[in-house]
Amino acid sequence: MKRKRVTETNEGIQEEITVEQYDVMQRGLRDRGLLETKSIVQNGISSGHVVELGPGPGYLGLEWLKSTEDSSLTGVEISSAMIAMAERNRADYSLQERAKYLEASVLDLPLENESVDAVFSNGSLHEWENPVRVMDEVYRVLKPGGRFFISDLKRNLSILILLIMKFTVKGDAIKKGLVTSVRAAYTVDEMRRLLEWSRFGRFSVKESPFGIEIRGWK
Repeated sequence: MKRKRVTETNEGIQEEITVEQYDVMQRGLRDRGLLETKSIVQNGISSGHVVELGPGPGYLGLEWLKSTEDSSLTGVEISSAMIAMAERNRADYSLQERAKYLEASVLDLPLENESVDAVFSNGSLHEWENPVRVMDEVYRVLKPGGRFFISDLKRNLSILILLIMKFTVKGDAIKKGLVTSVRAAYTVDEMRRLLEWSRFGRFSVKESPFGIEIRGWK
């Protein structure tokens, strides 16, 4: 039985201790090779000026930069505490010249029309209070032919997988946040219906055991 969606937050993670716990979790995913860097590249996002929506501590985008050439990244993040963490991690990667972070809402991207080659995001979609507006913003800033790749949890995640995920993460705030994120996530059918209201005419929505993957192009 599908649960009713319960909104989590539209302000990101602001508390420093929670940011630190989230950083530890994301670093662990990176170290185990569980970030979606390969999926992003396989979907044709492998160079150019790319925007990451909701980068958090920055590991996904930084790993993407490390694995690509002729590439630069702009992360749009609503949490100043997360930006501070991402900038610290950027220095550890020695990628200060190729990555920058802007404090802003994804509802109003601080970017010029048709100014970026691609957009990607992981784990941020369920926090967007108006996904259609965000997708219209993605459409606006993408150059013609530009691609996007967005992935997130799904609300109809199996209880077994949720329990396994809770067991593998550390920190009470992160365990609690995982549950509220799942409750706030969308289903595949919901995302298909929402995307039909956006400006994108070419997209696909794929379901995996862990979540949703959305890809398309302008």
